[in-house]
Amino acid sequence: MTDHGDDEPSSSTGSPNGEGRVSEDKSLLHQKLAVRELIDTEVSYLHMLQLCASDIRSHLQQLPQGDLDVLFSNIDDIIKVNSRLLHDLQETASREEEQVQLIGNLFLEFQEDLEQVYKVYCANYEQALLLVETYRKEPELQQEIQSVIEAVLPQAGSSGLSFLLVIPFQRITKYPLLLQKILENTLPDASAYAVLQRATSALQDVITNINEYKRRKEVASKYTKVEQLSLRERLARINTHTLSKKTTRLSQLLKQEAGLVSKTEDKEFDDLEERFHWVSLCVTELKNNVAAYLDNLEAFLRFRPQEYDLDIPGAPVVQYRYLARDLQLQAFPDFKQRLEGLVWQPLCSLTKTLAGPQNLIKKRLDKLLDFERVEEKLLEVGSMTYEEEMARHTYQALNSLLVAELPQFNQLAMQWLGQILCTFVTLQRDLAEQVLQRAEGTLAQLPHHHMAEPAFRKLVEDALGQAGHQLRSFQENFEKVLPPPTTQPLLPGAERQVQALLSKYGLGKLYQVTSNISGAGALDLTLPRGHIVALLQNKDTKGNSGRWLVDTGGHRGYVPAGKLELYRVVPSEEDLRGQTRPHENSRHLTPEPTPAPVPSVPTMTQVVAVYPFVARSSHEVSLQAGQRVTVLEAQDKKGNPEWSLVEVNGQRGYVPSSFLARAPSPAPWGWSLPS
Repeated sequence: MTDHGDDEPSSSTGSPNGEGRVSEDKSLLHQKLAVRELIDTEVSYLHMLQLCASDIRSHLQQLPQGDLDVLFSNIDDIIKVNSRLLHDLQETASREEEQVQLIGNLFLEFQEDLEQVYKVYCANYEQALLLVETYRKEPELQQEIQSVIEAVLPQAGSSGLSFLLVIPFQRITKYPLLLQKILENTLPDASAYAVLQRATSALQDVITNINEYKRRKEVASKYTKVEQLSLRERLARINTHTLSKKTTRLSQLLKQEAGLVSKTEDKEFDDLEERFHWVSLCVTELKNNVAAYLDNLEAFLRFRPQEYDLDIPGAPVVQYRYLARDLQLQAFPDFKQRLEGLVWQPLCSLTKTLAGPQNLIKKRLDKLLDFERVEEKLLEVGSMTYEEEMARHTYQALNSLLVAELPQFNQLAMQWLGQILCTFVTLQRDLAEQVLQRAEGTLAQLPHHHMAEPAFRKLVEDALGQAGHQLRSFQENFEKVLPPPTTQPLLPGAERQVQALLSKYGLGKLYQVTSNISGAGALDLTLPRGHIVALLQNKDTKGNSGRWLVDTGGHRGYVPAGKLELYRVVPSEEDLRGQTRPHENSRHLTPEPTPAPVPSVPTMTQVVAVYPFVARSSHEVSLQAGQRVTVLEAQDKKGNPEWSLVEVNGQRGYVPSSFLARAPSPAPWGWSLPS
């Protein structure tokens, strides 16, 4: 027999092709094991997350809800994303030949979703660990928490909460390693190789972006805290280092304003900041308006005319009292309660959320000045210290965070504001419907309810015409005894100050303050009612025509334009009567228009205060417009009729006679049905 052993290989393992097939089969086996590891660990991971969200979180009721929100963060969002990821991973098993390529495409598809949910969780991770440390200082609470965790997850051991909190953190960092393991066991010439490479690189980018976001949030959290410090505490924080930093920033700012160095321009951030300030302004204005609305509503609820004798005969008065009492005790208080809960409190919460971004924007300006100084030094010297490098990175982190998140914040704030406005409108509509519904039931009992619409319209027109005629008649009679509108008399000794302003600025520049002014800003003036000022400029430095620059004769500053009235020099009463005076240039200063002579008020007469008056000494007494006053003497002790001795609410004192008038009694009025 011929031996063919030397001509043929004894087995397939002895040939290069055979060795290649063995290596390929081995790689394929390792690849399948790596895929199986990815899917199996994903199943186990998702199961553990669900236990944390359902069993553990629900049994930790001894912790405040705010603590639970910090500990478990957005774990529900992570469960949703990973549930979809696991479902799609398991679906790839039915297509075994394309499974690896499908897994690569799947992770590329989930790249953005994974980054969004895990960056929020990782950014809150440090704060959650701080909470865990506080629990460890309370042995009883720590034992309760540990008992709950061990009952659900015995493998957690003594680590407890720390073991649970780190699970999502570890999982997101493991995805690139699992994909890399699959990639290492994939042939370079396979169609799935390039896809797996991109997926692995994409997951590594996710980890990098999460770390960068986490670093930015840590920097931002340092500056978003609003501390209420006293002046002593603020002074205690001042040291050589802080003074040096503030001096350097001020120097940099002055050089920029002088044009010695260029200023960094960032159009994108400037637009975002401007929009944020507009949002803040809208929120502040709405809050102020709602606060005024609530104050007026409170005053309205205190006014209860139905409890007084209206001196109007007839059944309609009874029905009116019933309706007004019903609205006063039920409809309006319910509306006020809903308004406070659904509009006022959300507005206050929205206002609080503005504090964090406002602090960040302010700190960004400080850090920008540090950044520009470091950049100048880097160009000149070519190097920088560790502290300067940290300042540079801090600005970049703050700027990147604001550019990334201010658009979302502005959008959410506007949505929040829109919902509050819609709620306010809805509450108003509900109140109107409720009032109308209650009023319809009351109107059905009125005598004119059976009347046809044309007849009812005629009745209303006649009643309104009659009431209008009575009102005009009352006005005419009232104006006969009233002085024309005037402001409060000049303060004692103010004539010399007015003469000085008149000689310095001229007649057309003098104005009188119509109501008390309380200055809020550094350049705003605080002035009493009746004070005379001279106009310097009818707008402020920003072009706002609502704030005028004035001179009081000793100080200069801004006051609201709406609280100033033109003042002019007119002849005194004696000059009007043709009497001569020793000094021809003697003038009497009063605001425009010229007041008509006021009839003297007889002694012991009941009159009405036409204008409010604020007492300036113990010899005077304050008045409110419309208040009833008893005149004791129609002149002062020197016989001057411009001041009257009156009694108000048991107090006696002098008031200007021009502020008093005898009001005529109005004719009786009311609705009456045609006979």
